[in-house]
Amino acid sequence: MNKKIIAAVGAAIFGAGICAGLFLYFGVIHINHPKLQGYTVKGVDISSYQGDINWQELASQDIDFAYIKATEGSSYVDEHFEENWTEAADTDLRIGAYHFFSFESSGATQAENFCDAVEPVDGMLPPVIDVEYYGAFGFVDTIDVDSVRAELRDMVDILTEYYGIKPVIYVSSDTYDTIVKSYFDDCDLWYRSVYSSVPSDVDWTFWQYSNRHVLQGYDGEERYIDMDVFAGDPEEFASYI
Repeated sequence: MNKKIIAAVGAAIFGAGICAGLFLYFGVIHINHPKLQGYTVKGVDISSYQGDINWQELASQDIDFAYIKATEGSSYVDEHFEENWTEAADTDLRIGAYHFFSFESSGATQAENFCDAVEPVDGMLPPVIDVEYYGAFGFVDTIDVDSVRAELRDMVDILTEYYGIKPVIYVSSDTYDTIVKSYFDDCDLWYRSVYSSVPSDVDWTFWQYSNRHVLQGYDGEERYIDMDVFAGDPEEFASYI
């Protein structure tokens, strides 16, 4: 066999091995990595799945912010939230709290659950309402869209009044297209797109670009951690809200 062909085959195999190693370690290879598009303000979002967190170690790994799961529905409070909220506040990270929105509870009772759990801290990022399809409510035909929008609006208004900050709404492409688009333009948007860039017609503030990243400093049942970026530069982030 021609030596050039052998060399080319060897290089291809080596490259494939590198890609496979990256995939096994990080879980996914980000072809459209946000840093290559100029977005340098990075953060994580976490929940009890990450277990006990060493916040000083986590904060030292080139991240600028962390969103921490606080509540879900009208009664659930994440078991690690209080500890995470207190310890994360002692780092240099800007922190915020998020709520997983239930299609089975009123927006008012969900807002009450969140407000009872989340005490404001200096430099706090806006509250986030995570709107995703889940379980038996796996697609738009399983919900009353008008009713969901009304309850979501109630929660947005209550959190705005309580914290003095308009909440951010977290969406997948499905919930953005079927629930949020054109109805909550007064709220900043956190868009989940882990395999490609955010569509060009979506005006986003935060972008979750990975759900398969690996960092050090946590020991929960979930090996991976979600990674996010902010749409502006460090100066804009420092003055955000």
